[in-house]
Amino acid sequence: MAELNEMGKRAKKAAAALGRLRSEEKQRGLERCAGVLMRSVEEILKANEEDVAAARKKGMSPGLVDRLLLDDWRVKSMANGLLQVAFLDDPIGEVMSLKPRPNGLLIGQKRVPLGVVGMIYEARPNVTADAFGLCFKTGNSVILKGGSDALRSNQAIVRCLKDGLAEAGLPEDALQLIESGDREVTKAFMRMKEYLDVLIPRGGAGLIRTVVENSTVPVIETGIGNCHIYVDKTADMDMALDIIDNAKTQRIGVCNACESLVVHGDIAEEFLPRLKERLDKKQVEIRADERARRIVPELAEAAEEDWGKEYLDYIISLKTVDSVDEAIVHINQYNTGHSEAIITSDYANAQKFLDEVDAAAVYVNASTRFTDGCEFGFGAEIGISTQKLHARGPMGLLALTTTKYVICGNGQVRL
Repeated sequence: MAELNEMGKRAKKAAAALGRLRSEEKQRGLERCAGVLMRSVEEILKANEEDVAAARKKGMSPGLVDRLLLDDWRVKSMANGLLQVAFLDDPIGEVMSLKPRPNGLLIGQKRVPLGVVGMIYEARPNVTADAFGLCFKTGNSVILKGGSDALRSNQAIVRCLKDGLAEAGLPEDALQLIESGDREVTKAFMRMKEYLDVLIPRGGAGLIRTVVENSTVPVIETGIGNCHIYVDKTADMDMALDIIDNAKTQRIGVCNACESLVVHGDIAEEFLPRLKERLDKKQVEIRADERARRIVPELAEAAEEDWGKEYLDYIISLKTVDSVDEAIVHINQYNTGHSEAIITSDYANAQKFLDEVDAAAVYVNASTRFTDGCEFGFGAEIGISTQKLHARGPMGLLALTTTKYVICGNGQVRL
């Protein structure tokens, strides 16, 4: 894999140069990259049209096609994301907790880049720009391995970003794209420990499992999303219907979409018919437990596998419970650690849910669709981590940094 090794060498050299850049230089580079994207909308959309046509011909599901699809607004959103990142505070170089020791040493921590970031992701072309922007801002070079279904789109986006770097007089090797679809190349990429400091998979459960099981490089897991909404017995039903509709149907192919509902039995008689009527308008199939089906017989029957499934489709599971405690137990058993929400007017139940649900993001009276780097004020995200070490939740700039200790003395020696 000589070509991969060469990419690794160039990435390490670029990372060293990026680590020395001033904040103003990084800002200028991102502004130039955003400008090229804005000027190249037509070129990018043409490439994306070819990818989408090929995906539909292969029979790709509507949810995954939606992930792949670009339009004028989405391309401009990529550019705007780069501009938002450009003007965020630069975390690199921040010195934290510089404190004197009794012997006179000053010991603190300084925030520094990770180095070379590798990323393997499926057919989401917007990730190409987001990953580059966050890595560049934090002084990291990045090697990307996108899904073959989005290859033309990714190639067009990377060309634009490299043109922007060239305009700014900055290292174009800050960003590299692996274009081969050979699985052996992907496997070799996962084992480039000599060059990669961290590897981030972003996609479905199969991709993430493959990377975790095969990589010799430290991995930050970004998880799939079996996100729940629990409708408590004190919930405002109109609010609950609006939130569920948004969380389920605004975009079905994203990891923060709601896939599972939990409803308190005390309100089921009134709420479930209204829920079915609302979701019928979007052709959403509800797979429910026996108790719910006695109330609304038209609901589909849920199987055990439905409770833990990420559908990425117009399907949702429904479980009825008798208490907030039972809801929490169910959610913690079947969730993927991504995003969970409660709709309630009961302060104690809201606090209990926030305290006891084990997930990266926990909501009260809001849609799970807000678990997103842009919505959290990060400008973009490189993924949503569902693990608990290093980073959890939407990963912005800080998640792409580490620290080193800095120690200042005036001649001290250890006795």
